[in-house]
Amino acid sequence: MDNGSEVHGFLVSRRGRITPADAGLVDDRTLRRVPGLRRREVAVLAGVSVEYYTRLERGNLRGASDSVLDSIGRALQLDEAERAHLFDLARAQGAPRKRARHRPQQVRPEVQATLDAFTGGPAFVRNGRLDVLGTNLLGRAVYEEMFQDRIEPPNLARFAFLDDRARRFYPDWDRAADDTVAILRSEAGREPYDEDLTALVGVLSTRSSEFRQRWAAHNVKQHYSGKKHFHHPDVGDLYLAYQALDLFAEQGLSLLVYTPQPGTGTDEALRLLASWSATPTNLSADTSTAAAGTSR
Repeated sequence: MDNGSEVHGFLVSRRGRITPADAGLVDDRTLRRVPGLRRREVAVLAGVSVEYYTRLERGNLRGASDSVLDSIGRALQLDEAERAHLFDLARAQGAPRKRARHRPQQVRPEVQATLDAFTGGPAFVRNGRLDVLGTNLLGRAVYEEMFQDRIEPPNLARFAFLDDRARRFYPDWDRAADDTVAILRSEAGREPYDEDLTALVGVLSTRSSEFRQRWAAHNVKQHYSGKKHFHHPDVGDLYLAYQALDLFAEQGLSLLVYTPQPGTGTDEALRLLASWSATPTNLSADTSTAAAGTSR
């Protein structure tokens, strides 16, 4: 990833969404060539010169202090995830360029044992590129269509954008797609020299116009907790709460745990899937049909 271009695109996109009224400024009513604040208005709000802010927005964050970045963040009304992304972009400029360290393609046995011990719902471990590196039985059963992908390791972004079945699996596909790209954008800020991430973004950009449009928006997101709605091909709709936990002993990996409301239809559906997990042939799609539905 080109860090300077990432900085420019991010700051311009954040500036473009704020009106003078949003920022508490008086609109001078002159014609604006592009939506949002002008550079000089951001500079005034941040307490820096127009020349200095222009330098930052052109992609040069080198030497910018934390206090300046905080001021820019307040001026652009950045949320927690956006502020973290801005600081990640700045840190990347201050650090020597180096290739990202090789990361494991599977979890350690101790982590897998933890996954296997959780039987109350789906659980899996993923990295920042959204590769799924380990899962419990219910995680594999719920995401069975993704696990039919012959490319290893299974990847949530590749499934969302390159497998037609994802639009059925995610009833609110647009929201799932937005979140997926925003998570990858955040990872690109943290790991700008990750060649595997760059390759993944290249494939998705080439093969999916929906991905390209979202990638160009420069939105970022922190994915810690919330609710998910899935439509499973065998048991139907699943409504789950999720929690994401960083594995501090495994840098860059997160554990996601999904839980149903006890006594609900989702709870019963997961119990049914769990009973089938020991005999995968009971599931609707055999791995021999893995290529079906992956068209784009």
